[in-house]
Amino acid sequence: MAVVVSCRCRNTYTLKDEYAGKLVECPQCGAVNKASESTLTPKSQADEAFNRDVFLLRQKHLSINQKYHVFDEQGNPILFVERPTHFWRTLFAVFVAWIVTIVVYMGGMAVASVSAQQGGGGGLAVIVLLLAPVAFVVIAMALSKKRHVTFYRDESRTQKLFDVLQDKKVQFPMRTYTVRDASGRPLATFKKNYFYNAFRKRWEMRSPNGSVICVAKEDSIILSLLRRVLGPLYGLLRTNFIITRGESDVVVGEFKRKLTILDRYVLDLSSDRRRDLDRRLGLALGVMLDTGERR
Repeated sequence: MAVVVSCRCRNTYTLKDEYAGKLVECPQCGAVNKASESTLTPKSQADEAFNRDVFLLRQKHLSINQKYHVFDEQGNPILFVERPTHFWRTLFAVFVAWIVTIVVYMGGMAVASVSAQQGGGGGLAVIVLLLAPVAFVVIAMALSKKRHVTFYRDESRTQKLFDVLQDKKVQFPMRTYTVRDASGRPLATFKKNYFYNAFRKRWEMRSPNGSVICVAKEDSIILSLLRRVLGPLYGLLRTNFIITRGESDVVVGEFKRKLTILDRYVLDLSSDRRRDLDRRLGLALGVMLDTGERR
């Protein structure tokens, strides 16, 4: 038996037996609910493909677009995932950004040279040198297309199950994504902060009302710092993530890269015994932890 609390905000969480019959506060919305004893019967998911705890992901190589095949534990294919790179549009954006940056740089340096001949201009030249790479990145990102992720029933792409939309092309220091079901209804939002990534990669998953559903972060702060210094070290320091419930330290899942030549991953949500985390959201998070971090 375990103490289970179901809140009106649809959040369900488990507590120690000592809380049975007591009033407790929901960690997501703050509402007060009564804890009751219940058996841990896993919830069924919206689709049979998601009615499981372990997903095996394999990235498809020799492809311009980022593609993943998703399998169950027995190796049976259950889903197909695609994130287009928009190769030609991206190439065009980079070319235009390069031309504009060169023109701005040459113009700025010419003005700085004239100013230097008149007794100044050194500071202007430094500013131009610093702003040129920034201008290149901003222009290239502004001209490129958003890169959405779509989850299909299979590689035929005839049945879309849900997708992850890139909210904006240029965002700093935050980058956000919206998860929608097949009908377009928002299920959750993902958010990452580039400043956090400098020390330990971290993603937040929030419900449509803004409450934190879970947090994914690198498995260890020590290992994350070693990766910043030594890199992946031939796969020995490959980046793995743990997934915690809400803003707590309770681990409900892991996303790990297997030690293989090809890119293969395991999303293990077995710790979430009641399946409170929608498996669609867990799988979407796993894909973003790979493609969104360019691992």
